[in-house]
Amino acid sequence: MPPIQKSLYPSNALIHKYTSMPGAYTDSYLTEIPARVSFPEYIFAFYTTPLFKLERLILKLLVRKPSTDMQARELADGVRDQFAAWTVEDRSEDQILMCDFAGSTRSWLMAVPAGDDGTRLYFGSAVVPHRMSKDGKPSLGFFFQALLGFHKVYSILLLYSAKSGLMRKISKEN
Repeated sequence: MPPIQKSLYPSNALIHKYTSMPGAYTDSYLTEIPARVSFPEYIFAFYTTPLFKLERLILKLLVRKPSTDMQARELADGVRDQFAAWTVEDRSEDQILMCDFAGSTRSWLMAVPAGDDGTRLYFGSAVVPHRMSKDGKPSLGFFFQALLGFHKVYSILLLYSAKSGLMRKISKEN
């Protein structure tokens, strides 16, 4: 399997409700790790990578939504429903769906066993329209369309960064 690949959502994905929303954008990426990783470990690794910490700093400075690694741990452990600019919209034992403070974007994480001793990690996004185009259809607007290429690359880098962090942790433990 390539390090990160575009994927379909699993049939039980919490983000499915946005895949058929008129005008919405959704994506999903996956990777596998050759070890068992718990879902809380994945959440914590994702939100504490150096790349995501940069995003957290930007959110703190631009929209006054600070966050800490301790808060990321609490989110991972299910004792916190808000983290940085997001609130938990839905959660199960193996996935979480987060909504940003403006209600425009969703982030989705999922970890499931793969094979005898591996873990499949998913990361996906949904962007919902808040405006109408000239023809009256829901639209994400020019700004999002202009940033779509960056969004796709950034999503891949976020998942790769989380995978790398988990692999380093696994190597240290063995």
